[in-house]
Amino acid sequence: MVRSLLALLLLASASAFAAEPNAASSSLTESSTTMPPAPVGADGFTNPLSTLKYNPGLDQREFERASLEALDIYDPFEPWNRRVYHFNYRLDQWVLLPVVNGYRYITPGFVRSGVSNFFANLSDVTNLVNSLLQFKGRRALDTSGRLLINTTLGVFGLWDPATRMGLIRQPEDFGETLGFYGAGAGPYLMLPVLGPSNLRDATGLAFDFTAESQINFLNVSQESSRHPEIILLRAINTRYVNKFRYGEFDSPFEYEKLRYFYTKARELEIAE
Repeated sequence: MVRSLLALLLLASASAFAAEPNAASSSLTESSTTMPPAPVGADGFTNPLSTLKYNPGLDQREFERASLEALDIYDPFEPWNRRVYHFNYRLDQWVLLPVVNGYRYITPGFVRSGVSNFFANLSDVTNLVNSLLQFKGRRALDTSGRLLINTTLGVFGLWDPATRMGLIRQPEDFGETLGFYGAGAGPYLMLPVLGPSNLRDATGLAFDFTAESQINFLNVSQESSRHPEIILLRAINTRYVNKFRYGEFDSPFEYEKLRYFYTKARELEIAE
């Protein structure tokens, strides 16, 4: 009797197992009839992007505007900042860049390099001060080594042997120092001639200028008050070494992009 029951159970399970593939195949057949076949290109590969739908009325400008709204920066003085931005744009095109091009044309490369190295060596003084204020000991030591080597072996900074020795220039400013201690950026500002900034960084810029004047490294600050051509040369060099060009974003929303990139770049510099 037991053997008969076992035989019946085995027969029932075998018939159920045989029925499962048929059910699965039927379900696959049903699903294949409801789903459209994937488009296949000439190369034999499917092309799922061809099934995407888009709004043909959405042009590039609308797309950029919609994207930049998600990247909004605190800018309560935007109408004024935009006017300054356009002023800087024209000033750069009509005055500053022609002067820089003339400077590049009439001075040999080694002279321009020496001028840039000299003023970079001066700015290492405030780099050192702000590194100390932020307790960046290693950076302060490297900057001190740069000042010592470039001022002596580099003949008052006209050459930069410290970089060849592995002491890379590491800029620090008081705006970063304020950010290090938790000061917020404040409203975005577009400064005349100087370009993008914010309330914190503009305050830091004034501090760095005052600190450099008071330290009077190599007596340059005192001599600059008697020889304004030094100030003029430094201004020309500052624009010469700055590779940014207004209009290089090639977008009607360059103001928004510049504002965003500047703000995020400063956040990264403070966080490092």
